[in-house]
Amino acid sequence: MSSHQSFLSANAFRMNAHVGDIRANRIPGGWWTVVVRMMVGCGFMAHGFAKLSKGPSTFTAVLHALGVPIPHAMAWATILVEVLGGFAVLIGAFVSWVSVPMVVVLLVAIFTVHLPYGFSSIKLITVTNDGPQFGPPGYETALLYIVCLVALNLGGSGPLSVDGLVAQRAQPRR
Repeated sequence: MSSHQSFLSANAFRMNAHVGDIRANRIPGGWWTVVVRMMVGCGFMAHGFAKLSKGPSTFTAVLHALGVPIPHAMAWATILVEVLGGFAVLIGAFVSWVSVPMVVVLLVAIFTVHLPYGFSSIKLITVTNDGPQFGPPGYETALLYIVCLVALNLGGSGPLSVDGLVAQRAQPRR
């Protein structure tokens, strides 16, 4: 065996050992879904509660300015989807069902607000004595939320979820 072949063989062994370490450190049995559910659920609820704290009429005015039809009804529908849908995802209840209106809210936000500002959610314009000044956010964050909801639909709600508990109770006992 040449020194070059020996070098390649040793590196391949180290690479395989590293891959084994990565596999050993993975979150077992779908527990990743708990982390994703926490992020998506809390994020949606925070957005809904922010709209409530400023007053639904403020969000209604924003929707009216954007030309959204029936802005008052749409404001309340959005707030309810964000708060109730976020809570449902957080506890892993009806995730497949609540994902649909949540994705619709995200797509509307992308196409009515964020798309003209490009992909990036963070646009540093300048730094002043008062701190950094940012421009309007792009669609990156909304797209990440959509991907997380798709992942939860493909991977299931996982452990510590209402959906998992219902599925477990529906199985015949042995």
